[in-house]
Amino acid sequence: MTTSAEALKVTPNWRFLLRHPAHLLAFGFGSGLMRKAPGTWGTLVAFPLFFPLHALGVGGWALMALCVPLFIIGVYVCEVTGKALGVHDYGGIVWDEVVGMLMVLAFAPASWAGCLVAFALFRLFDIVKPWPIRWFDARVGGGFGVMVDDVIAAVFALAVQYLIWDTF
Repeated sequence: MTTSAEALKVTPNWRFLLRHPAHLLAFGFGSGLMRKAPGTWGTLVAFPLFFPLHALGVGGWALMALCVPLFIIGVYVCEVTGKALGVHDYGGIVWDEVVGMLMVLAFAPASWAGCLVAFALFRLFDIVKPWPIRWFDARVGGGFGVMVDDVIAAVFALAVQYLIWDTF
């Protein structure tokens, strides 16, 4: 459950991000500081991570396997940052979007159309949060709760992406 800035213990800014590496990572290297649509900006951070990996031949199941430690790191950094902010799932915490988008990109066609469809599907499921995504978002707390609903959104996006690209 993404929460607003009303209950913040500290105001997130560059000074806050640079105080602890977990904050910098949780805020997607600063993308989460964007005032409008930080989740969308955080999702875009996945692309500069994906393209070099793709160029090195890391895609498909290898990229999905890489997302496992990134998820585990995410649980930690989102927990630490949420506690420092005093808010469980502050909108500027976007590492969950980065990992979720990397999961979807793992099986997207390596084209502009593939990247655009992957982005649109992931953002759709992350924003709309159909069941069970919304259930997890509302009921699971801590860093794991921040991360898990985006992983489920990624699974939904992957399923639809498969249906789209498998038919062409």
